[in-house]
Amino acid sequence: MSPRSGLQKDVMSLYRRALRMVRTKPAETRPKFALFVRYTFHHNAAVVSPRNFSFIEHQLRQGKKQLEMYENPSIKDCFLSTDMLKWAEDEHRSR
Repeated sequence: MSPRSGLQKDVMSLYRRALRMVRTKPAETRPKFALFVRYTFHHNAAVVSPRNFSFIEHQLRQGKKQLEMYENPSIKDCFLSTDMLKWAEDEHRSR
């Protein structure tokens, strides 16, 4: 595997930080937060061209702001759209 670019490292760092945030949430809502994080990253990876650096940088900035909001201890739950739930169901079936 070739070495990761700086942008790829930034994306992976944000993803790891988001997964660590999930562990800080109440046990009953962790699966929802984990699904939210996984869906968001998978969805963005599927719709964004890897060569569109400016858009990826924009998404990184937006993701960091959103993650800072979710890292707030007063945030105990998150909303899952029907698309997210359907994606999770399809992921589960394909395993």
